[in-house]
Amino acid sequence: MIRRTAVLLALLAPLFTAAAPPAASPGGAAAKKTLRLSFAGAENGFDPAQISDTVSAALVGSLFEAPLSYDVLARPVKLVPQAAVALPEVDADHTRFVFRIRPGNFFPDDPAFKGAKRELVAEDFVYSVKRYYDPAVRSPTLFHYENAGLLGLSELRRKAIADKTPFPYDTPVDGIRALDRYTFEVRTSRPAPRLPYVFASPALAGALAREVVEANAGKTMEHPVGTGPFRLAQWTRASRIVLDRNPNHQGVFEAEPAPDDRAGQAIAAKLRGRPLPMLDRVEIAVIEEAQPRWLAFLRGDLDVVAVPDEFIDVAAPNRRLAPNLAKQGMQLVEAVLPVTIYSYFAMENPVVGGTTPDKVALRRAIALAYDTPREIALVRKGRPIPAQSIVPPGVSGFDPTLKTEASDHDPARARALLDLYGYADRDGDGWREKPDGTPLVLEYTVQPGQLERQLQSLWLKSMKDVGLRIEFKVGTWQENIKASRAGKLMMWGTGWAAALPDGGYFLDVLYGPNKGMSNHSRFALPAFDAIYEQQRKLPDGPERDALIAQALRLSIAYMPIKPHVHNVAAWITQPGVVGYRPHPFVRDTWRYVDLEPAAGH
Repeated sequence: MIRRTAVLLALLAPLFTAAAPPAASPGGAAAKKTLRLSFAGAENGFDPAQISDTVSAALVGSLFEAPLSYDVLARPVKLVPQAAVALPEVDADHTRFVFRIRPGNFFPDDPAFKGAKRELVAEDFVYSVKRYYDPAVRSPTLFHYENAGLLGLSELRRKAIADKTPFPYDTPVDGIRALDRYTFEVRTSRPAPRLPYVFASPALAGALAREVVEANAGKTMEHPVGTGPFRLAQWTRASRIVLDRNPNHQGVFEAEPAPDDRAGQAIAAKLRGRPLPMLDRVEIAVIEEAQPRWLAFLRGDLDVVAVPDEFIDVAAPNRRLAPNLAKQGMQLVEAVLPVTIYSYFAMENPVVGGTTPDKVALRRAIALAYDTPREIALVRKGRPIPAQSIVPPGVSGFDPTLKTEASDHDPARARALLDLYGYADRDGDGWREKPDGTPLVLEYTVQPGQLERQLQSLWLKSMKDVGLRIEFKVGTWQENIKASRAGKLMMWGTGWAAALPDGGYFLDVLYGPNKGMSNHSRFALPAFDAIYEQQRKLPDGPERDALIAQALRLSIAYMPIKPHVHNVAAWITQPGVVGYRPHPFVRDTWRYVDLEPAAGH
């Protein structure tokens, strides 16, 4: 889950801001290539099984390796091997997957290895996947595996919970097991045609070494040791992260952009065959406010910036790079992000939750009253696409012709709904009460920041127009997501970023069994869940798309969430940064970036 501020938009495709290429040292030798980044939000930690935010996912992507990854330049997206030697062998029923791991891939040195050189092996992936099922880990992304039905693992988890015993890592299960030193097998109880996508994300399938985890019990969020291109060198929580090149990492730049992708072809031609990573160090500062990041870029201190909404008219009016920036040799890069920004209603909350007609009417009225067109035009400077549902562009199941009331701004209909179901102003103070006459006060949770303050003003005006009182609860991202997972918020403005090119991943936000994980609204509707379970067994295609459409109609009818927008993000690069291309599912695109001296630097 990601926040609904500039942080959300910036971190979907990897937001970063980088310092200019380093100058040569006084002795004439080239200095280390150090990329300085600025995240708009703080990390939660570095344990793949314990994170769910995009900042941490980007960092984890550089520290750990999954069996698979994506071709960074191919569009549509294309799976490629990462720690594996090839794509998995998959049976006709999509219930058995065999992964073969590349030999000779070693972890960085760590005291837990007692001086031995530690190779990545199949058993590391078996252990790492089992960790998601360990009740003590409390993984918020376990649903990816449970929804696929890995044989035997959910049963082990339930038994450990019932018996109050440690999770039995050494108990063999058919769901995932090593066949030999470099081969592991995954088996599912039902067809899971998109399971390989899960194994393409280090934040979902990154391999940890068991001895490191056990030697650092309770500290896995702060002591990452993986086989990714970088390793954690320094960390000051929510302030500064430094990544150094992993000297054991083996990889070269390979990509196959589409033939008509001229920019992609130029990047591939220039970088093909270069060792990965091309950078020696990545230094990351957490700077939440947009203005300091933007001003630093204008001063020339930064080489790449994800343009904040507040400055898009200055940087790229009418989606063209401003002439003063173009004259300096800067480049504009745009991408439609597979993200949905939305507000959710807590379905177990006594004020806005429930499936009775009056509660459904209240949520739909709030959604109709909210001025989404104004959010797009004024707050987000006209760039986003109005969201008709939770499913964004760039994933399976997205229908560009779909039109729903989710994007409507209709205060008259909102007032009519409220009147019809008894939400009336009985005491004449200008604010509506509940049907039973008790006070009605909405509470909307936000984070600090300029964009959030603008959105608060818009919510306040929109609700006042229909006679609804709304108050705001301000908390940090970490505070809010913790409270949200515990079901303690009434309404929260947040969003969901695609970790996989799969529309069903967005239905996870509303699937009943995912309460406390992806389903922050705690929506539970048997009809929706039944459709969800049908569609996840099918391969992509018209039959599955039809089921996703049914599920989306139910989500609009009951309105557990109010979709707002899908964003078109913009980045500006200065000369010297080579190979920057945002990818919808690779968070740490800096692993594919090089720095070269540029004219004028």
